[in-house]
Amino acid sequence: MTQKFQADVIIVGAGLAGMVAAHEAIQRGRRILMIDQEGPQSLGGQAHWSLGGLFMVDTPEQRRLGIRDSAELALTDWMASAQFDRTEDANPRAYAERFIEWSAGDMRGWLHDLGMRWFPVVGWAERGGALAGGHGNSVPRFHITWGTGTGVVAPFAKLMQSYAASGKLNMQFRHRVSMLDVTSGAVTGVSGDILQDTDAPRGESTSREVTGSFHHEAEAVILTTGGIGADHDLVRKHWPVDRLGHPPRRMISGVPDYVDGKMHAIAAQAGAGLINQDRMWHYCEGVKNWNPIWPNHGIRILPGPSSVWLDAKGDRMEPPCMPGFDTLTTLKRILQAGEHSWFILTQKIIENEFALSGSEQNPDLTDGGWREVLAARLGKGATAAVEMFKNKGEDFVVADDLTQLVAGMNLLTPDQRLDPEHLRRQIAARDGQLANPFAKDAQITAIRGARAYRGDKLIRTAKPHAILDAKNGPLIAVRLNILTRKSLGGLHTDLQGRVLTLHGEVLRGLFAAGEVCGFGGGGYHGYNALEGTFLGGCLFSGRIAGQNA
Repeated sequence: MTQKFQADVIIVGAGLAGMVAAHEAIQRGRRILMIDQEGPQSLGGQAHWSLGGLFMVDTPEQRRLGIRDSAELALTDWMASAQFDRTEDANPRAYAERFIEWSAGDMRGWLHDLGMRWFPVVGWAERGGALAGGHGNSVPRFHITWGTGTGVVAPFAKLMQSYAASGKLNMQFRHRVSMLDVTSGAVTGVSGDILQDTDAPRGESTSREVTGSFHHEAEAVILTTGGIGADHDLVRKHWPVDRLGHPPRRMISGVPDYVDGKMHAIAAQAGAGLINQDRMWHYCEGVKNWNPIWPNHGIRILPGPSSVWLDAKGDRMEPPCMPGFDTLTTLKRILQAGEHSWFILTQKIIENEFALSGSEQNPDLTDGGWREVLAARLGKGATAAVEMFKNKGEDFVVADDLTQLVAGMNLLTPDQRLDPEHLRRQIAARDGQLANPFAKDAQITAIRGARAYRGDKLIRTAKPHAILDAKNGPLIAVRLNILTRKSLGGLHTDLQGRVLTLHGEVLRGLFAAGEVCGFGGGGYHGYNALEGTFLGGCLFSGRIAGQNA
């Protein structure tokens, strides 16, 4: 028997963007049906696993650290990074302009009223490292939410539960949409399969056994189903070979396996237009999770500026290919030499500079308070999570000297063996730049510049030291894999969140928010992201869709 339900608005996807859209629509008196193919334990979607970083502008947190930011500066940085150059970029550009206005205006107050608070040290992500008119953040803007991703999800999850209890929201889990129903050119509902109930923990693979079917109707449907990062074949299909080179044969996944992009094709069958699918955001600093939750589970290292970064041939990469500076330029550079790269660092660097992305890798920020953070970040040794990766991660090599270290590295990549003397010459040259307060080495200059920022000097940047000096050891090498993560393109939407057709006309009844529409408009990042803009985009585009559907 087919399950049927009538609502004002159906939201497909119970992640952050979906919950925000539901909240906004319920405020307007709309009756909401929210459906998701995963179980109720997955409420909040990918945002749960994030570090909880939010791009915000001219905040009290920034001002307390002496950071002078403004909407004008942020917009200049965004447009220089986005490099919009296509006719279909009109809506993405407009979304970006409106998001910057919001991030410098009402965003923080709205979230604060919902109960969110932020770690007082603002992070400086994607620094650019080239010209002032190019990609990158001129100032630190990455605000980590107390509770990390769970702290961003929690206020909205609580609201969803309250709305469900009061009858304003009907949540149906294990419902997989396979079709958007179209009547007289308008989307009027969704159909699909009811999947077998599951008690699998959040993020783990779940059964696809079908136990029934459904056909639900509504005046409007909002899609908030995420991107394509777990389907590596789809990633390779859309990979921009002309800009980045050929995609790697081996990648690891920064997202659970349900992030498969299937809704893109389902929406296209109903008449939706997709744009900018060749724009995507994958990280260069991925390591295999020694304790995986989902298939091929990778974690991103969030590095400070001091590790020596080598390509697969063992050549030190030139600026701006330095840790934390320019993700896509570095990705392109890595792929010119192979499919992986290497960090070489010391114990002092790993203790001061290494962090791991994700709520589960940062229990002090996720579950603790000031005491736990101070103990983890300023105490002796690296954080417990980092030490576990160093000791158990398959991508880590630890040795007392460089010859032993390179021997271990060659065991990991026997098809691309490294010459220890070649590495020694490069690292020794780098170390030699520390003898004076002056340097021609751009990375040494960048390290000193980072330490001029109080936040970096306190918890993110080690005091400059010679890597080959044994007293700073042991030496550590980390094989870095390409980590799939975000789609920067997707469903084309207008400034009301309405999905457009291939010809740019409104597809009546269909809206989208979050990653499925490139976080707004079909790709409000353009070619490059500034970080903190993925969660921010889910919040912003979710509000717009919920206010208009």
